[in-house]
Amino acid sequence: MIIKDRCMKHFLLTCFVAVLVCVAQATRAAIGDSIVSPAKIKQTVIKLPNSYKEISRVVNYSFTHPDVPKAFDGCRIAFISDTHYKSLFDQKGLPSLTRLLRDQNPDLLLMGGDYQEGCQYIEELFDSIKAAKPPLGIYAVLGNNDYERCTDDIRRSMAVRGIHLLEQKCDTIYREGTRLILAGIENSTATDAATIKRIVECPTISLHDKDFVILLTHTPDYVEDHLTTNTDLVLAGHTHGGQVLIFGHAPKVPSKYGERFLTGLKYTSQGVPIIITNGIGTSRIPIRSGAPAEVVIITLHSAGTDVR
Repeated sequence: MIIKDRCMKHFLLTCFVAVLVCVAQATRAAIGDSIVSPAKIKQTVIKLPNSYKEISRVVNYSFTHPDVPKAFDGCRIAFISDTHYKSLFDQKGLPSLTRLLRDQNPDLLLMGGDYQEGCQYIEELFDSIKAAKPPLGIYAVLGNNDYERCTDDIRRSMAVRGIHLLEQKCDTIYREGTRLILAGIENSTATDAATIKRIVECPTISLHDKDFVILLTHTPDYVEDHLTTNTDLVLAGHTHGGQVLIFGHAPKVPSKYGERFLTGLKYTSQGVPIIITNGIGTSRIPIRSGAPAEVVIITLHSAGTDVR
């Protein structure tokens, strides 16, 4: 009888803790949703013809914000992530990605990490991406896969091709005497004290609140777990949009927040807008269902612009 009572108490305690965790997560999500962001964001989705192999759609975001300088009004930013080359995304789809990026004519290309499924594929992938030639350049962070293997090869390959890698630092793009600031997070899987100390402070904290700042991270969890002061927009990948959805839900999501940051436009508990892309490639199994491979295009607008 005593054993049964102890088991019942343990079971009830476990259930109670689980309920508290769920309530806490729901509360944090509600707080984030209730904070009014100064950004006005509109989303449209364009399904691609079959001529673009292995990429299903373009997701467009019109992003209006008072901190966007007039000189950057209309600036088009392409965002790609999780190519996992070669996977379901392979040599048949790579030319389509280059062509799609050229056709979308972005001013700037940002990349969210997890580029490869083998070190031997890095050069071919970055050669094709570089061929898009956005006039304001290409900026990137690394993903967890990239820190697990081929890290130095990727850094070297990017540097040779003029791709700017942002690891816990910022870079500035100037236009007509005004600036846009890009910040990048080091999504290292290392757990040593030096790495943790290095990545715990978001590089945006030292910036000015009137700057327009885009924060690039591989995993969306980072911006929920850390202060991202002065950040106006976050771009993330990692989740693959669930990759395989069953009845609209993902059986497994690589996030401790479950489906809260699964895909699309979300808000952190600090009220910061975050766009999470489904990405392009796949991991573990070469299947996508209900989570189309995509390229994201963000068009910036300064406040007061008539956006129709």
